[in-house]
Amino acid sequence: MFVVSGPAGSGKSTVATYVSQQSVIPYLEGDDFHSSANIAKMGNGIPLTDGDRWDWLVTLRNAATEQLKSSNAVIVTCSSLRRKYRDVFRVVPYHDPTVQLCFIYLKVGEEQLQARVRARGGHYMKETMVRSQLEDLEEPSVDEVDAITFDVQRDPAAVCKDVLNRVRAILG
Repeated sequence: MFVVSGPAGSGKSTVATYVSQQSVIPYLEGDDFHSSANIAKMGNGIPLTDGDRWDWLVTLRNAATEQLKSSNAVIVTCSSLRRKYRDVFRVVPYHDPTVQLCFIYLKVGEEQLQARVRARGGHYMKETMVRSQLEDLEEPSVDEVDAITFDVQRDPAAVCKDVLNRVRAILG
């Protein structure tokens, strides 16, 4: 189970789509699992609370776990801003040791995040929400051995290829 993580505008969907297409691994877009209430809040510039996120995280985790019943891997996009959010996914290998979990954290600076969010159209997440996500952000620490950090303040195509190579290496 690969969880592509990072704040809004970090490139989660771009990376996950590329890796999924190049490796034929099923892809679950985390945004598709938000409730209409969560989408409305974010669309109105209101940051989600932990209470808003829990059901979404559990639903997304369960969908990814279900996908593993019919495939040997799955790619999920999920901001996973805090360690406790990543821990929601960590129960999967705890209950099923055959599941390997890997967080792919996409690290990028605030200015670039805001520019990327501003440039994309048709998404409920607005540029003003980037700051609140960064305030919530707890980057993976060195003891989170299931997390790999990628600096994405460079060519997106190169980032996608680097992540794909790492995924392929993990899958063997």
